[in-house]
Amino acid sequence: MANCPVSPEAGPERVEEVIQVKNRWYVLATAALSEDRPRVLKHGETFAVFDRMGNIRPYGLGEEGLYHGGTRFLSKWELTVNERQPMLLNSSVREDNSLLSVDLTTPDLYKNGRLLIARGTIYLSREQLLWEGVHYEHVRLVNYSEAPVSLNLEWQFAADFADIFEIRGVSREQRGTRLPARTKDAQVFLAYQGLDGVRRRTRLTFSPVPARLTKGQAAYHLKLPPGGQTDLYVTVACQVERQAPKILAFSEAAGQAEDALKTARTSGAKIYTSNEQFNDWLNRSVADLGMLMTQTPHGCYPYAGVPWFSTPFGRDGLITALEYLWVNPDLARGVLTFLAETQAQEENPEQDAEPGKILHEAREGEMAALGEVPFQRYYGSVDATPLFIVLAEAYFRRTGDRDFLAALWPHVLRALDWLDRYGDQDRDGFVEYQSHTPLGLQHQGWKDSDEAVFHADGRPVRGPIALCEVQGYVYLAKKSAAALALALGEPERARCLEKQATTLKRRFNRLFWCADLDTYALALDGDKQPCRVRASNAGHALWSGIASWEHAHRLVRTLFSEDFYSGWGIRTLARSEARYNPMSYHNGSVWPHDNALIAAGLARYGFKNQAIRILTGLFDASIVLDLHRLPELFCGFKRLAGQGPILYPVACAPQAWASAAVFCLLQAILGISFSPEKPQLYFNHPRLPEYLEWVEIHNLRVGQGSVDLILRRHPRDVGVNVLRKDKEVEIAVIL
Repeated sequence: MANCPVSPEAGPERVEEVIQVKNRWYVLATAALSEDRPRVLKHGETFAVFDRMGNIRPYGLGEEGLYHGGTRFLSKWELTVNERQPMLLNSSVREDNSLLSVDLTTPDLYKNGRLLIARGTIYLSREQLLWEGVHYEHVRLVNYSEAPVSLNLEWQFAADFADIFEIRGVSREQRGTRLPARTKDAQVFLAYQGLDGVRRRTRLTFSPVPARLTKGQAAYHLKLPPGGQTDLYVTVACQVERQAPKILAFSEAAGQAEDALKTARTSGAKIYTSNEQFNDWLNRSVADLGMLMTQTPHGCYPYAGVPWFSTPFGRDGLITALEYLWVNPDLARGVLTFLAETQAQEENPEQDAEPGKILHEAREGEMAALGEVPFQRYYGSVDATPLFIVLAEAYFRRTGDRDFLAALWPHVLRALDWLDRYGDQDRDGFVEYQSHTPLGLQHQGWKDSDEAVFHADGRPVRGPIALCEVQGYVYLAKKSAAALALALGEPERARCLEKQATTLKRRFNRLFWCADLDTYALALDGDKQPCRVRASNAGHALWSGIASWEHAHRLVRTLFSEDFYSGWGIRTLARSEARYNPMSYHNGSVWPHDNALIAAGLARYGFKNQAIRILTGLFDASIVLDLHRLPELFCGFKRLAGQGPILYPVACAPQAWASAAVFCLLQAILGISFSPEKPQLYFNHPRLPEYLEWVEIHNLRVGQGSVDLILRRHPRDVGVNVLRKDKEVEIAVIL
């Protein structure tokens, strides 16, 4: 493949290897994110992707940068000493994700063949954080020699103001205008006038004032006495029009960020186990969810993932909230509020919008504003609407919050109306999808890449398409809505919804089941012909409860066959299928959230040992993955002794529903459920794997009270002991 440098004036500042990609909205995979284990920070609408040195350079995918509101405000950020890269000693993101710390030292530095500074003489510390639309950096240099040292330290910087979709590989016929850079005192202003009429500006401020400051470089001439040190500070503010963020001192910004994280951590249950490696996974997952949480005009919402999906996604937010619901229901409340406020009000084919439909994706940025991509507010997902109803009932069952339910109920009714009026396009009793805009997504389930849905011989599928898992979501949505209707005093509506659910389950098991394959068909095409493909979608029929008991037992054997189970998790597609590729996005890879939902389904049908197998595979992966962070997905190659999972080259990390997977898995094996009326906490046939002798859960909210518990593994069962109980909470254990 040819290397094709792209001019900064023409678009994003990057070096890319050109390959052909069919899907317009698929991430252009020119290199691997995993090549340099990137470091990620995020706060609010701002996120940054650095290399391990704390730099931003146009290598690999070219995804490194400082982003705000869907635009890259810093495309180059590189620190050098005497025009050389320092040597890396250590690079880590603090456990709470608030700070990137990089430890460096100088290499041997020569001038005219003479050694000026020996390796290891100067120690450099870089601390970087994001807060309220501003990137803060503190650099400390310490001279550990017995002689004075003089050196030059420089930052090289640039801003290409590329839209995130340009970086993902979408070509543009035109771009806006790069405005002339300005310098004033210790500041540099880089600006861009977009085709959307919006002016975006990057303001860099250096302290103390550099010896030389240009539109792309800040240079310091430093003299350090023996044992001496010096401190340098930089802020990079992302400004859209006149919305200039407030700039604080580094210590003040760091303090506010730390205080905010402490406050967030006190709102949910705390989980500790006997296994420190498992605790590392738990702690990283909590921190990643905290980092992805973003305050919006309609409440707090978990953005889907960094770098490609740092924005609200309906499906992702709903599944993340369901996975994390038992730990902290506040997340679900924020998701439900946001999605209710953005629920579609009218038909708009360009947005795939219809009244009552739940949002798929909302984007800021120049290309979304101009309609070059349809995602400014886009509704092209078939499953977000039933999942919205499912989460509404699950939240009520978890909290008993009747006032919130009453306020949400009109939105639930609109979602139900969408299922019947628009979701069932051909009135056959199943919910289908078919995009109404050529710019939209061709496939609108969670596997939404262009090649994810097909027939057994590999042929593409003509719509409208009824996905296997979506019928399960609709079934569960009808039952959930029936429970809500009863709670609100509408028994007749509840009976009608229960009847609809029963009918759907009967027809689903008759028309989707493929007896010779021991699985449910991936989908029904527009001619009602089944896609006889063994895919992980069928496992979601266990999660929703739509699978019959007879079929469930046979399906479980299929899911844990060698064709499906890699050793790390269940593949999205069995190895024997026509389009199987362990390196594909949806056709053979392993997704943590997919496995977590399947595990919850296994537990529902009593297959706790198999649920533990899924937990164990993902736990083993977390041990060897960087920062103990489960990515969006990894490749589906068979697990080999002494080797970790093979990384997918452009996976988001962190990704919200991957971060929340561990909590869904724990709930599955412990059998945790709630009844708000009493209030009561249930443990239904709790199980623990051998590597977890005990699990402590502190500050678990139940009704108006809270409890602290410890669960201990015994040879035949798990014991539950109450450490503390606040107010009247009944705890029931079914062994």
